[in-house]
Amino acid sequence: MTTATVPAPGIRRTTAAADWRALGTTVRLVVTEPALLDSCNLLLARHLAEVDAACSRFRADSELAALDTAAGRPVRVSPLLAEALAVALHAAEATDGAVDPTVGSAMAAIGYDRDFTLVREDDRPVRLKVRRAPGWRLIDLDRATGTVTVPSGVRLDLGATAKAWAADRAAAMLAGTAGCGVLVSLGGDTAIAGEPPEGGWQIRVQDITGKAEETPTEGPYTTVGLHSGGLATSGTAARNWRRDGRDLHHIVDPRTGLPVRTPWRTVSVAARTCADANAASTAALVKGADAVGWLTRQGLPARLVTQESRILTTPGWPTHLRGAGNCATSPHRGTAE
Repeated sequence: MTTATVPAPGIRRTTAAADWRALGTTVRLVVTEPALLDSCNLLLARHLAEVDAACSRFRADSELAALDTAAGRPVRVSPLLAEALAVALHAAEATDGAVDPTVGSAMAAIGYDRDFTLVREDDRPVRLKVRRAPGWRLIDLDRATGTVTVPSGVRLDLGATAKAWAADRAAAMLAGTAGCGVLVSLGGDTAIAGEPPEGGWQIRVQDITGKAEETPTEGPYTTVGLHSGGLATSGTAARNWRRDGRDLHHIVDPRTGLPVRTPWRTVSVAARTCADANAASTAALVKGADAVGWLTRQGLPARLVTQESRILTTPGWPTHLRGAGNCATSPHRGTAE
């Protein structure tokens, strides 16, 4: 872990930041009260450890992995996993199935069956086969009894939602406990809570073209001032690998079970929550050419970068964002920067 006290440009108050790794990705915590950084960081580490134990697809002892062997029987789950599943199912419904948690088998089939740091080192051949995801409507989550039923043979993957949801949950928990402004970023999926710095949290949105999500060495970028809610970026350029001469990445199209073919290299979205923003940015990659119109109809400010580096935006981007509910929604096809 590295820490630093960072004076934000144009902001009188200093902020304190900590950077480390968890959930197979980068973690960044920033607070507006430097004296509270260490205690907040301990709480964050504990929270992310609990999320990993509940939601990891790569741990044999996780709650999520236990569902693989339930053979279609109802399983009582922790409130934490129930909440994570509810968020995933809501994302599936909100995106018309473009983000679907039943792609677990498809993810394993393309070789993403372990922590990503190990995926690139694996040279086992893969057999790519078009196979539609079973579908999120098959999952029965009963919040009243705290049980979930997953049909036999269906494997869940919460990678498209759990990280952003964990950022939302952590930011709200830390702001409530510490009584200060908090920013939590997990792999670039950013959630904020509490009183923001004067002028809002200044967040650089970078088009990642390198091989690692934490080192966006080149590409166009912009800076936005975020006052509430969340901001997320999804793309095909960071988490990719080669097998048998094939270029693969981690964004799977539920309609085919294969890595999505999309005109977009990255999509960044602001929304009321980081989970909503991440679901929308991932769905935009899957929706392809229809993404700009879909995001505009949802009233979501977004920045889309094509494979040729052309930049399009939807209404409300890149103004001082206060959550999608306060952004303009007049329809157009986007504005080139």
